[in-house]
Amino acid sequence: MDRQAPAGTDITADLHRYFQQSRDRLLSSLDGLSEYDIRRPMTPSATNLLGLIKHVAGVEFDYLGNCVGRPAPVRLAWVEDESIWDGADMWATAEETKDELVALYRTAWRHSDQSIAQLDLSTPGEVPWWPEEKRHTTLGSLLVRVVAETAQHAGHADILREMIDGRGGADHDAAGDPAWWARHLARVREAAESHR
Repeated sequence: MDRQAPAGTDITADLHRYFQQSRDRLLSSLDGLSEYDIRRPMTPSATNLLGLIKHVAGVEFDYLGNCVGRPAPVRLAWVEDESIWDGADMWATAEETKDELVALYRTAWRHSDQSIAQLDLSTPGEVPWWPEEKRHTTLGSLLVRVVAETAQHAGHADILREMIDGRGGADHDAAGDPAWWARHLARVREAAESHR
C-alpha cells in the first residue's frame, strides 16, 4: 500500500524542529556549571558535557556538510590529525575553551541549517568512512541519523547534569515537585531492593 504524508506535512520542517530542540537541550546542559563540572568525566568511558558538544559539532560538519558536498567552513584539528579515532572528539583539552567549543557548535548549526535549506532530502551523499556497500546515501538519511544522534546525546547530557547537581531534564519539573520525586525515588528503590 502506498502511504503518503498527510496534506500540509513538511517532514523537513519537522525534522529540523526536533533537531533544534535537541541542540538547545544539549547546550542548556552547560548552564550555570563550572569549567570543571562541564569537563569532568562522569562515566567509566569518560563521558562529559563539553565533550558531547565537541562531538556533535563534528558530527554535523561531517554528515550534513562534507558528506553532501558542502565542505565544513573550519578544519577540525582532531579530524586532521586523526586523533578522532582515539576519542579526541569526546573531550575538551585543557586549552580548548567552553566559549570556543560552543561557538564551533553554533557554526556547525548554521552550516547544517544551510544544507537543510538549500538541498533536497533526496540529495546524494557519501560517507567515506562507512563500508563501501553502505557509503552511498542521501541528505535525508543523514539528517535522520544526526537528529537521532543529537537527541541521544541530549539525553546523555540530561543524565550527566542530574549526576552533577541534581537538575533534571526538560520535563523534570512538570512531572513533580521535590517531594514527589523523593517519593518516586523511594518507590523505585524499594522495587529494586526486593530483588537483592
